[in-house]
Amino acid sequence: MNVALKLIGSHRPLVIGHRGYCEFAPENTLPSFKLALEAGADLVELDCRQSHDGTLVVIHDAELDRTTDAKLRWGGRHIKVGTRTAAEIQSLDAGSWFDKKYAGTSVPLLSEALDLIQKHGVTLLERKGGDLAACLALLRSKNLINKVVVQSFDWAFLREFHHREPAQLLAALGPPAVLPHGPRRPVLFRGLNGGWLKRIEKTGARVVVWNKQVSSRAVRLAHQRGLKVWVYTINETRLAERLLARGVDGLITNNVGLIWKVLAVRREK
Repeated sequence: MNVALKLIGSHRPLVIGHRGYCEFAPENTLPSFKLALEAGADLVELDCRQSHDGTLVVIHDAELDRTTDAKLRWGGRHIKVGTRTAAEIQSLDAGSWFDKKYAGTSVPLLSEALDLIQKHGVTLLERKGGDLAACLALLRSKNLINKVVVQSFDWAFLREFHHREPAQLLAALGPPAVLPHGPRRPVLFRGLNGGWLKRIEKTGARVVVWNKQVSSRAVRLAHQRGLKVWVYTINETRLAERLLARGVDGLITNNVGLIWKVLAVRREK
């Protein structure tokens, strides 16, 4: 059976490594992904954006400043990912900021990250930027349609992805960056409710990925609609326990081992 589909249908809560295992390795790098896989993460989450020459690279921020030595190498600040080629981006050090032992670690191409993760696990691919066609073409070229999960805060992107490739597993990150048909204002910490779930259904997503503002009632409503509920980014034992008690289906975490421990303690009770 398709591993991604099997995970979506799992009866136990899933453990999802946020940007790999970023508690102990530089986020969104191959070493971080390897650690997450070794720790038994059900899915390994990563972020992707598009370089100046159209290549999909794995990085969270729109700028290179925080997680690479771009400022030191090139001077200036606020250096956008989209202003540099993939080769230029890969020439940067994306590990030293975290720990000297990771010096020389590069920003991975999305293709490299998929090759690593999909050998032993399942990728949760968050589209931060870049056109849909590039993402779809890469997944098709690697025969990974429906073998990874694609998520985004951009629900219009998800709707179009579903239109072009209905088979692909999608997850709707929420709340979306802006309110639909409303003023542009942050809604990051709004709770999950029936109104959001109605909108999510229209995207074609099968998973809701929400902040910690998730109630037992919201989880029940989601399940009634055939949707799974995953929550980000949970790094505290008590919060993890509360959310699991509310019936959530997965936790995204910087610390994979911590969530496995919480699940183990719950099984013993």
